[in-house]
Amino acid sequence: MNNMLNQLLADLNVLYRKLQNYHWNIKGKEFFVLHPKLEEYYDDVNKQIDEIAELILTIGGEPLGKLDDYLKISKIQEAENVKVCCDTVIKEVAKDFDYIVKQVIEIKKQADNNEQYVVSTLMDELIGDYSKNLWMLKQSMQ
Repeated sequence: MNNMLNQLLADLNVLYRKLQNYHWNIKGKEFFVLHPKLEEYYDDVNKQIDEIAELILTIGGEPLGKLDDYLKISKIQEAENVKVCCDTVIKEVAKDFDYIVKQVIEIKKQADNNEQYVVSTLMDELIGDYSKNLWMLKQSMQ
């Protein structure tokens, strides 16, 4: 379980930086909508990072804490330091949120099988949050 949670921790840390990078570098007609939405997303991810790290500690594990550790195992690709159009941002964030939903569902299944309900409960919350955000992103791509 600790490995799965540390994978999630690494992915969320890279996602946090990616969302903030997009927030700084977004351009296009939807700027005024997406700029604050990206800030909302990365603020939420920042809270989740703390919750996951503390959860790892709660169940007797050791959370990864170095950026180097996160970059070695994260499956989320960093954003480049370049201006990026709104459509690209929406597609990339939707792809990353979809990955997080699938990952969190797997963690929940494992937690339920191991009767680690404190883990399962937090995963329920994350599944709901990311699923809703993913649905909204997909609606904006219509």
